[in-house]
Amino acid sequence: MFNSFLRKNDVAAVLLTILRFYLGYAWLTAGYHKITGGFDAAGFLKGAAANPVSGPDGIVYGWYVEFLNAFAIPNVELFNVLIPWGEFLVGLGLILGCLTTAAMFFGMIMNFSFMLAGTVSHNPTDVLMGFIILVAGANAGKYGLDRYVIPFINKTLFKKEKQFQQ
Repeated sequence: MFNSFLRKNDVAAVLLTILRFYLGYAWLTAGYHKITGGFDAAGFLKGAAANPVSGPDGIVYGWYVEFLNAFAIPNVELFNVLIPWGEFLVGLGLILGCLTTAAMFFGMIMNFSFMLAGTVSHNPTDVLMGFIILVAGANAGKYGLDRYVIPFINKTLFKKEKQFQQ
């Protein structure tokens, strides 16, 4: 019932638009400040690897620490570009309502990455709000560019699919 409300109801679409704007502004400004402020992820990544999330039985996410040590830290320059621009583009997508579910999916990937590194902050609430947007699907972008972009993509994909079938 709630799922149907999120996916089909016009009132839900308005509420989702407000939620999109709120999250989008947070993502956009976070990315913008990193882009214009000389962002460097090296300290954060090294700190996350040196002080991993631990529980009574030791390190909880050992695989994530290995990822940080083996890939993220040696390629910190890549992450210095991916993180700020990723945040900025997620925010832009949410504000404009363009490829909303894709933007939110990648936003949630970043939220989970930050939490795996031990940063709680506002990430759990962002994940919860992001999950609501993902469940809503196309209705989350109904009052945005998705109203035009999604039909165009579907038409283009189905047209190419018909060409392959002939």
